Amino acid sequence: MSLDLAPLLPGTIVLSSLLPGVFIFLVREENHLLRTVLNLFGAVLKLVLVGVMIWGVYLGQVFETRVQIAPGLELVLHADALSVLFVTLSTVLWLVTTVYAIGYLEHSPNRSRFFGFFSLCVSATVGVALAGNLLTFVIFYEILTLATYPLVAHRGTPEATRGAKIYLAYTLSGGLLLLVGAVWLRTLTGPVDFVAGGVLRGMPADMHRELVAIFALLLAGLGVKAALVPLHGWLPQSMVAPAPVSSLLHAVAVVKAGAFGILRVVFDVYGVEFSSELGLLAVLAALASFTIIYGSLMALTQDGLKKRLAYSTVSQVSYIALGAALLGPIATVGGMVHLVHQGIMKITLFFCAGNYAETLGVHNVSQMDGVGRRMPLTTLAFSVGALGMIGIPPIAGFVSKWYLGLGGVEAQQYWVLLVLGASTLLNAGYFLPILYRAWFRPLPNEWPHEHHFGTRFETMGALLWPPVITAAFCLVAGLFAAAPFSPLEWAQLIARREYGL
Repeated sequence: MSLDLAPLLPGTIVLSSLLPGVFIFLVREENHLLRTVLNLFGAVLKLVLVGVMIWGVYLGQVFETRVQIAPGLELVLHADALSVLFVTLSTVLWLVTTVYAIGYLEHSPNRSRFFGFFSLCVSATVGVALAGNLLTFVIFYEILTLATYPLVAHRGTPEATRGAKIYLAYTLSGGLLLLVGAVWLRTLTGPVDFVAGGVLRGMPADMHRELVAIFALLLAGLGVKAALVPLHGWLPQSMVAPAPVSSLLHAVAVVKAGAFGILRVVFDVYGVEFSSELGLLAVLAALASFTIIYGSLMALTQDGLKKRLAYSTVSQVSYIALGAALLGPIATVGGMVHLVHQGIMKITLFFCAGNYAETLGVHNVSQMDGVGRRMPLTTLAFSVGALGMIGIPPIAGFVSKWYLGLGGVEAQQYWVLLVLGASTLLNAGYFLPILYRAWFRPLPNEWPHEHHFGTRFETMGALLWPPVITAAFCLVAGLFAAAPFSPLEWAQLIARREYGL
């Protein structure tokens, strides 16, 4: 790519979903073909552009878009190794989720509204990923909140409206705390760019108390979307949303934006060593560890399949924060690679949950007896995702837990092994009974609400193949973790740059 085009690439990647989204709002409801073409065109174009960016960043090329929005205030989109990790996850899973959503919502009302906000949501997520300074991050972080609210409320039922209001109350409150922290930090330091190793290194000791308070505000603001306990209450309530939205919330957009923001603050604002010096990492490690165990315990008690998966997300996303909180490159690799691994595993599980609901009317774990014989490919994909969450090799989740455990040993924080061990047992406790029911219990006399789609497969192709593909991703990411450009190899690249190795 020529140097003249490099400054345009980050902005173009954001626009590649934003502009189709705007046009989708204008598409008539019955014009299914045009809406599908716009959706897939934006998703494929974004994937191609991100592929160009991956290669350039790997070779050390600089991609940066700067727009002055007011004197002294710049909107900065910048591609570095960490942003590329998140933007690649978002882009690949958006394409798969788009195909799934087209099939899932084929006969639903208000599809143009849904897919319009769907595209805006992904545009905001990519903006969060590519944000080059704290101001840009906060702007896209808030756009993400507003774009996702109509998706949660899409069905328009009292339950959906209530869940959306709870989601909005939590996330707007978190956004306000994030904004206060960002403004306070700017008054102390000026513009806050994201720089490997942190921009606050060497700040005088008399400012340390203020910097601790600012970190608390930033962590609280980000912790809402990252579902850190006790800021997680919105997540189970938002499960009233359609399955594509749940997939987006848990694997691609909202929850990951919070976790990604924690990584940015720890590594590229404060710097991991300065964060440790201020005692901030110990607090983050404690919060993450408590959330990991609490989320798993709550998942054990849920009969609703999506709610069980929601509490699993509360637990699993905190592995990312735990990796950031342990001083050392190995734990950093574990946390950052889990950003990707958790995404592909969790989206697989939510796709499968949507298939059970749409095809059989199955919404609860107690209704899943024999479902593996009725929907074998869907249940095989679910099994891969569930076993990966437990940490069974060679699925991707094992790689994350292995590096987090090694990172705990490297940092001489041996208690991490106890947290990971307890989490693994609890994961097994709430996933293995589902697999037992699905594969080994007899079929019921009838399903709650069986829907035959008239195909030779167990369900509609647009619903079936996305979880099969993402389950394959889970296996490939684990089996070929050491391959060039794998999520693990890219996480190692990030860790080397953050620690100056």
